[in-house]
This record gives sequence, C-alpha cells and structure tokens, in this order.
Amino acid sequence: MIYITASDREAALVLARALVGERLVACANVLDGATSVYWWEGRVCEGPEAVLICKTRAELVDKTVARVRELHAYACPCVVALPIDKGNPAYFDWIRTETGG
Repeated sequence: MIYITASDREAALVLARALVGERLVACANVLDGATSVYWWEGRVCEGPEAVLICKTRAELVDKTVARVRELHAYACPCVVALPIDKGNPAYFDWIRTETGG
C-alpha cells in the first residue's frame, strides 16, 4: 500500500488516474479534506491536502514512487509504502491481476 498526499482533490485525481491507467497500482482512493501540519523550510506550516491510498504489489513500489515524483507538483512529495501483512486473499489476487502480476 502506498500513501501519498497532494495539494487538492484535482491534483490527487491526476495522480490516481495516471497510476491506475499505467497499471502501477490496481486502485487509488482519493480522500479529500485532510489538513496537514508540517515543517517546511524552517517553519511550521498548515494547509489543506488530499490523500491517496494506493494498492499495488511490492515489486512495483519503486516504479510507482519514481512516477509520482515525475508527476507531482511538490518539490518533496510524501510517497511512502506501507506493508500489508494480512487481508482478503481474493483482493490480493485482484491486485496482482490488475497490475500485471
């Protein structure tokens, strides 16, 4: 699973459509309305963001991170992979199928 933040819903949808369309991820959920508080350039900042939660195979994480970095407007985008230990085996099969695995 890959967690990504974007400046707003539209930016998140652009990323989601590209990643799903290129079969780097099987699914991307866009969650609008997040508020992020973070350090940037020596000060604490706060602002609205949208969150993407993407489902993919471990083998595609590096390619997905690289693609997000190419497409993302941020100088240092949040793109982090989180391992999934357990879940619905049929769903994992679907992810493999949809990402060419």
